[in-house]
Amino acid sequence: MRIPLISRLLSRKPRVAVIRLSGTIGGSGRGGGLNDAALAPLIERAFKRGKPLAVALVINSPGGSPVQSSLIAGRIRRLADETGLPVHAFVEDVAASGGYWLACAADRIWADDSSILGSIGVISAGFGFHELIDKWGIERRVHTAGASKSTLDPFRPQSPEDVARLHAILEPIHTAFKDHVRARRGARLSEERDLFTGEFWAGQESVRLGLADGIGHLVPKMKALYGDKIRFEVHGMRRPLLRRLGLSAEALLDAAEDRAAFQRFGTRG
Repeated sequence: MRIPLISRLLSRKPRVAVIRLSGTIGGSGRGGGLNDAALAPLIERAFKRGKPLAVALVINSPGGSPVQSSLIAGRIRRLADETGLPVHAFVEDVAASGGYWLACAADRIWADDSSILGSIGVISAGFGFHELIDKWGIERRVHTAGASKSTLDPFRPQSPEDVARLHAILEPIHTAFKDHVRARRGARLSEERDLFTGEFWAGQESVRLGLADGIGHLVPKMKALYGDKIRFEVHGMRRPLLRRLGLSAEALLDAAEDRAAFQRFGTRG
């Protein structure tokens, strides 16, 4: 005997939509990394498809672009407000820098004992090669229209004016990051120490400092909150087959970048 469609629909298990946010954050032209343009369709589906009970973000990111972090987190919050759905973030290895920016888009943040959270800061790094080219007798020729066009040229000595100009850019970005964290975490943040120096912490300490709400893993925590009968619908970025298999130069470059970013937090060998 066939069960009528309406009966099948009514008997469906309640759902939790899961969004996987794994990797460095940035608008990579090679198609790698987390960026708002690529994530927008799957985030929209996660919130609006089939009326889920809640949305869970599974985060494993060492950070990246502050703009893309802000755009992705902003999209998640707009949809959460529109739908009235609670959002939970589950940190795997790392939610640091931009990765923590994404985690703060959730109403509650859960971590593993060994997860790394924090690194609330902004960084600009590079190299200086001017002494090397001097040693080899290489002359650097630069012609610009605009006095600041060659700012921070790695083949010229660093000037105090360039450094001051760079800090004038970094500070407002850091302020925006701090404002976002304070707005989302509020009174849960510990006042016993400065949490915005770029320092990062492991699971239990991050909970004590208010960067996370508790230790918990996706399936048991969501079942404890929403019942044993829930089912999980996972939404994640799809990459071309050759990229998934690591059989392209682009995939190898992305893998190297990801590895370097994660290694900063001591989570990958």
